[in-house]
Amino acid sequence: MDSDAWEIIHIPEKPALSPDHQPTVKVYASLIKPKFANTIVRQLCKIAPLEDLRHVKRVKKKILPDRGETQLTVILCLAPEHNDPLNDLPPDVQQLVDPYELSPFITQVCKYAAVSKEEWEEQSKIWPTSFHPPTYNIDGIGGFSEEDTQSICKFMRVVIDMAVSGHKPLVNAAVIVDPSVRRIIASETDQVYGSSAPRDNTSAGTRPFKETGEICLNGILEKHNGSLSAVACLNPWQWSLQPHDTENCSQWHPLRHASMVAIESSSARDRHLFPNSSESFRPDHVQPSNTDSPAKKQKTSSQSPDVQIDSGEETLRDTSMERPYLCTGYDIFLLLEPCTLCAMALVHQRIKRIFYAFPNPTAGGLGSVHRLQGEKSLNHHYAVFRVLLPDDALRQMTMV
Repeated sequence: MDSDAWEIIHIPEKPALSPDHQPTVKVYASLIKPKFANTIVRQLCKIAPLEDLRHVKRVKKKILPDRGETQLTVILCLAPEHNDPLNDLPPDVQQLVDPYELSPFITQVCKYAAVSKEEWEEQSKIWPTSFHPPTYNIDGIGGFSEEDTQSICKFMRVVIDMAVSGHKPLVNAAVIVDPSVRRIIASETDQVYGSSAPRDNTSAGTRPFKETGEICLNGILEKHNGSLSAVACLNPWQWSLQPHDTENCSQWHPLRHASMVAIESSSARDRHLFPNSSESFRPDHVQPSNTDSPAKKQKTSSQSPDVQIDSGEETLRDTSMERPYLCTGYDIFLLLEPCTLCAMALVHQRIKRIFYAFPNPTAGGLGSVHRLQGEKSLNHHYAVFRVLLPDDALRQMTMV
């Protein structure tokens, strides 16, 4: 497999801002004499801390080329947005003006911390800021090795095969993988509808795509003739518009999105492999699979020969192994970006990394509409990546 044709893009916790459209805030600043720098900064940190601007450096240093001298400018405090702001210098700061010969003026600094090196470089043209790349230990944030890329490509191929094989129209597919041993532990597709495709009952005013039925996933997939109407995460309310047979209601359920079904499959396998391990099934007994724990298990249909599938037999033979805690340390591969429902379920499952091929412009929870990976109030965070498919994979999908 030629991994050079594949591209894996990290989706950051918040969207990158255009260098020309960096939000700024007003601050009071002043030139200071270098000999007073330490004293002034210490006092300012006490009387006017920049709590919401911790990414902004308090002092800007500039070398004057004609004289070879160092020019220092310090941020005194935030400035109000209304008119005539120089009259509103806080009293505590005002007391520093005369003793240190300050000349306050208004300038701009960037409101938010940079999420990329390129953004940081543009911010520093306005006022110096700090840039801290992600330090949490998630493989792939800083790039993938050739071996890792090959593995990601293989599992994404599995997702494509599941989404297009025997499914008309196209559905979303989910594959949960233990990256430490590169084995599939669960793989499922949407199960919102029982046996047939949903009818397109949306009106012209509410349809999320072109009225002609041409659907374009970020400009790549076209002319599916409305066949994406069965993708649960793209159309989370489509099921409510369909007539349902109450006698056979077990064949469909509005919450059986691919991610949810894969999670259920993984959990069911856990209960089968570890029937008497309820006492070890606690968060304080977590065994991270990304280090040295064996593969969990898998429930899947036939796959390509170069993909490892753990049937669970080795796990059953290892009687000393404790039941894993949910999906801690595992990856999940999806054809389409999950909706917020699925994205939150993956938070609860302690998934480590999420890979998807196409954005979800109507209900995406990891980049298109919302970004749950950047929600600070959550007690778990995963890394999110988009996998750009090569031409041959796209051609395979357009044949659906």
